[in-house]
Amino acid sequence: MAKENKHRSYLGTVLSNRCPRCREGKMFESPNPYTYGKVLKMNDRCPVCGQPTEIEVGFYYGTAYVSYALTVAFSIATFIAWWVLLGFSLEDGDLRVLYWGITNAVLMLALQPVFMRLSRAIWLSWFVKYEPDWKEKEINPETLERIVPGQMGNW
Repeated sequence: MAKENKHRSYLGTVLSNRCPRCREGKMFESPNPYTYGKVLKMNDRCPVCGQPTEIEVGFYYGTAYVSYALTVAFSIATFIAWWVLLGFSLEDGDLRVLYWGITNAVLMLALQPVFMRLSRAIWLSWFVKYEPDWKEKEINPETLERIVPGQMGNW
């Protein structure tokens, strides 16, 4: 009995760190983002469709901007949640803003591996389009727009 392919949404693909081309293969070698030494260790190619994950030298430098946007959005969300649930006051002696800042900083440090992986998945998905019929199209490294095989691994 053949296993049916589930159609994953864009958001589901990004959140589960899957290949943006086939939306099936895992991008990272270890499924756990907290595995020491393997936080950002990616498969060279998608194990399902063969899509390279390193498109060009220094490709993932742009993830710093994505990671920054994610952490700012996270901080805004925790600020609003704290404000709604516990409230803030401008009275003297009220340290709730300080407590929020400390809590937010601890949460962001704890979630940093998740943010780093998520920012890589988002960044790659902006440059590799989804191909529902990827099984009929074989990847030829010479025809890929951004890959220069002689320069791979030079950073």
